Amino acid sequence: MVVEVKNLTKKYNEKSIALDNVSLDIKEGEILGILGPNGSGKTTLINSILGLIKYQKGDIKLFGKSLDNKTKSKIGIVPQELAFFDTLSTEENIDFFCSLYIKDNKLKKQYVKEAIDFVSLNGHEKKTAKSLSGGLQRRLNIACGIVHKPTLIFLDEPTVAIDPQSRNFILEGLKTLNKNGATIVYTTHYMEEAEILCDRIAIMDIAKFSMIGTKSEIMEKMNIKSIIHLSLENPDDSSKLPEKIRNIKENEYILPFDYSLDELLSYLKDNNIKYNMEQVLTPTLNDLFLILTGRKLRDE
Repeated sequence: MVVEVKNLTKKYNEKSIALDNVSLDIKEGEILGILGPNGSGKTTLINSILGLIKYQKGDIKLFGKSLDNKTKSKIGIVPQELAFFDTLSTEENIDFFCSLYIKDNKLKKQYVKEAIDFVSLNGHEKKTAKSLSGGLQRRLNIACGIVHKPTLIFLDEPTVAIDPQSRNFILEGLKTLNKNGATIVYTTHYMEEAEILCDRIAIMDIAKFSMIGTKSEIMEKMNIKSIIHLSLENPDDSSKLPEKIRNIKENEYILPFDYSLDELLSYLKDNNIKYNMEQVLTPTLNDLFLILTGRKLRDE
């Protein structure tokens, strides 16, 4: 495992628990999405792993050992906040962050150029960071975090408040980094991004992980094969449906793995329950989160 977190607890005070006995293993070469609403503990977890804040209990290992200077050189960090110098140029910013790890000037120059190429900031090298658009600033933020070619990259909400074109550009770039060997830890509250990008999902809510796995694994653990949009002619017939067919909201029901659609249709016919079957859909991550927590991901 690249990262091992065991029984991590972080309290700001007795009434404010940011992380409640959290455990997590991150596999080499994967893209792990840590999903949850603002305030769920995502950023606190990342900051704890990176040694940026202290915690009361637990154990964290990166590359099989405690965090040290040699290990830090293998890690890239792209924080949610823009972490560069406004008055420096694009190139100067990337050069500065590269110099924290790479001391050979020739190699540093090569890495800076490759980072600029990777995030497509060509033509903006001499512009000050504050003069760039929001989308380009996000790209610069990423370049500063990956310029030294880390093998483990943490990105905290890197696509917040940017246009769809820049968002798609960033997601494609992360796929390329992963294809080239980087392990990526990606926190977001955009479920659709995680569904496109991530190999595994860790759903976080109120200081704990509700579920960890691939989307398919999470569906199996929750016993949710499909979501049925089923309109009953007589709403009172809802109480007559099999116990396995759980109602999640008006005209929406869960079809479990151990009960087929054919079985349900036969049951409706045998019990003279009149209906209109509108849709049978594979649940989205947003659906799974809502069922797990009782609220939408972007509820604040």
